[in-house]
Amino acid sequence: MKDFNDLPAHVWPRNAKREEDGVVTIAGVPLPELAEEFDTPLYVFDEDDFRSRCQDMARAFGGPDHVHYASKAFICKKIVNWVNEEGLCLDVASINELKIALAADFPAKRITAHGNNKDADYLTLCVEQGVGHVVLDNENELRQLDEIARAHDAVQPVMIRVKPGVDAHTHEFVATSHEDQKFGISLATGAAFDAAKECLEATGLRLVGLHCHVGSQVFNAEGFKLAAERVLSLYKRIHAELGVALPELDLGGGFGIPYMEYEEALDVDAVARDLLSAVDRTAEELDITPPFVLVEPGRALVAGSAVALYRVGTVKDVETGHNELPIRRYLSVDGGMSDNIRPALYESEYDVRVVSGYTEGKMVDSRIVGFHCESGDILVDERKLPDDIQTGDLVAFAASGGYQYMMSSRYNGAVRPAVVATRVGNTKPMLRRETIEDLLSLEVD
Repeated sequence: MKDFNDLPAHVWPRNAKREEDGVVTIAGVPLPELAEEFDTPLYVFDEDDFRSRCQDMARAFGGPDHVHYASKAFICKKIVNWVNEEGLCLDVASINELKIALAADFPAKRITAHGNNKDADYLTLCVEQGVGHVVLDNENELRQLDEIARAHDAVQPVMIRVKPGVDAHTHEFVATSHEDQKFGISLATGAAFDAAKECLEATGLRLVGLHCHVGSQVFNAEGFKLAAERVLSLYKRIHAELGVALPELDLGGGFGIPYMEYEEALDVDAVARDLLSAVDRTAEELDITPPFVLVEPGRALVAGSAVALYRVGTVKDVETGHNELPIRRYLSVDGGMSDNIRPALYESEYDVRVVSGYTEGKMVDSRIVGFHCESGDILVDERKLPDDIQTGDLVAFAASGGYQYMMSSRYNGAVRPAVVATRVGNTKPMLRRETIEDLLSLEVD
């Protein structure tokens, strides 16, 4: 068995290091010092890690204008600034994500707006601000946006989200390309072609391309390639029957990351090379001009850049009733399903290490649980962990930058954690911790 004190480099932030005294630092900043200053739970981002992943993705796909950061994974003004400084584009999936991006002075022309239920306020803001793309999810939205754009004497660039009917072999809740789900317009039934025709006839819209998304936690190009081939057949039909060559193709995101030591890292260069080659080859076979390819990584850029830091509270041994595992050690931490719902929702697993010093105990059957009044509040279900972990120790969950904070709640009166970034020995607060005053401020007397 590998040493529990080791930090798997492909899972932890690129500037994470266990120092000689056993304390883990990120970009030179000791995690216990951050816990002391900002309390726990705490999300700690490695800024240079995030920036380097942006650069890697941009290089692999041909430049930063090919890459749209999917901000639903994690958004705040500072990370929007990092995306802007790296030259990438940005995806938003709600009106408030759009407002955060605009508050950070992100150029609207480099924003793509998503959502399966965009209301008039959201669509109007897109038009007023000159958002670069609105991805149309249904025919009603198409007509509503056309009306809004004409009322503003504008022509809004749009894409149509197409369901290509591809099973990317991912979790049912994060698969987004098959027919029986809420996103997009069907390719198989011909509805996507009809929507394209209606778009081209609408005076307030300018159809610039098609969009699809095969799912999440995808580690190879096969699903993307099949989706591209099917969607490009629609490009061919649109060109042949409607006389229009669409210039762009958005293949969505969903690139996977390793959460556990035994999982392999995504080979970004190989996936990009395979995918872009397939697009070029299919376009040549269909005798159409290859479109400008866009991708929308979120998790692949941000998740591995951060850790979630907790302090251990109650430690107790519990009889399981199983002969083979008679005793399980329960380690309770000061967070839980309020700041990380993914284990309860998706059965997600994380690499967890003690970061306040070395551990030398024997490995025992353990479970890490949160403080919530809920039996399902389990962050690590079954794992062998050192038996010398004790009350007051700090543990960190790697690969915690994507979706955890954004899906957080106030269950049991929990307040959302602070978020900080480290870079070259310095700490930069990103989001302050919520307080009970924040919760009470919502009360109406």
